[in-house]
Amino acid sequence: MAYRIHIDIPLMSSCQEEAVVAAKAIMERLASPEVLECVSLHKGTQVNYRLGDDTDRQKSNYLVLTPSGHVTNQKCKIFLTDEPSSVE
Repeated sequence: MAYRIHIDIPLMSSCQEEAVVAAKAIMERLASPEVLECVSLHKGTQVNYRLGDDTDRQKSNYLVLTPSGHVTNQKCKIFLTDEPSSVE
């Protein structure tokens, strides 16, 4: 059986752009080599994350935009294998 750690960090941002900046800064710290090494040591193979909006009923990711500027539901992924990561 696989288990997952779900971490929910409410951001009191006044706009989407501010929330994106805050989320990227937090993920930069959480994706430090020390943390990723710890995840790997505990047999974790990847870290998935997204920036959501509480008013959006869908699981949209405000860190990934389409060419036309719309949000997607694609998660950002940091792979701890040889696979290329999709870090925003």
